[in-house]
Amino acid sequence: MTTEKALRLGTRRSRLAMAQSGHVADAVRELTGRPVELVEITTYGDTSRENLAQIGGTGVFVTALRDALLRGEVDFAVHSLKDLPTAQPAELALAAVPEREDPRDVLISRAGLSFATLPAGARIGTGSPRRMAQLNAYARLHGLDIETVAIRGNIDTRVGYVRKGELDAVVLAAAGLNRIGREAALTDSLSAEHLPVDVILPAPGQGALAIECTAANADLAATLAELDDPYTRAAVTAERSLLAALEAGCSAPVGALADLLADGQVVHEMRLRGVVGTTDGSQLVQLSTTGPVPTSHDDAEALGRELASELLAKGAAGLMGERAR
Repeated sequence: MTTEKALRLGTRRSRLAMAQSGHVADAVRELTGRPVELVEITTYGDTSRENLAQIGGTGVFVTALRDALLRGEVDFAVHSLKDLPTAQPAELALAAVPEREDPRDVLISRAGLSFATLPAGARIGTGSPRRMAQLNAYARLHGLDIETVAIRGNIDTRVGYVRKGELDAVVLAAAGLNRIGREAALTDSLSAEHLPVDVILPAPGQGALAIECTAANADLAATLAELDDPYTRAAVTAERSLLAALEAGCSAPVGALADLLADGQVVHEMRLRGVVGTTDGSQLVQLSTTGPVPTSHDDAEALGRELASELLAKGAAGLMGERAR
């Protein structure tokens, strides 16, 4: 009796990356009946303490994994989809985009505090220009006195700033907290407030995972495709098309969210919302468009390009600073 060779899944070494890759590994084991082993890979983004925008944006978390794929060191890889550059390399296949987790952002603050009740001069930590732009714009609109502070680090490090009193709050992705099972653990001395998308639109692709393999490995790509969620793929394709059409990088102050509009039990339209702003919140352009639920990759991309064109016509290009090319 022969034992089938294990599939090698490339993953970053952070707790969050290992958790989300573990979920995918379980799904692949159930789907194929084959063993799956996690191969931990350290990326430049994990070791550098520099600001993401200065070291090339969130694509720095992806390159080492993709290189390992192309060298044949791993069979497939799992990424946070918001980390992927918008241009897909021809030699790699985006084999699956599983059903999306909660795309919203979460404000972590001392117990009993919300965004609206933070003390005057509250310092809110985030590593995202997108979050800074929208937090500051909302504060300006509603007369809140806050200061946004640039930070780096994993979830534990960022939450630790609040626990130790170094910051009044931090903003994290809800999906990350959910995937490592930390949501309940935050409620002892800290509060977790989900920020409505009307306050902060997420990053394009936030909450979704991307499963990649080499394009040459057609059999594996076809197998992994069974994990694909067509609605999630259509939504994130529209969001990323908007980002690409703006010629903005992953770390630009751009938010986007595509969601499905239903009439009773029937999904009939997709709404795409986008926002571009200056990090101080003094200028913000936010628009939306709706259309039929995309039935193809081209339809989803067209929806994103349409909204990007409208944002650019309203002056979005001048708000992003130096645009990624």
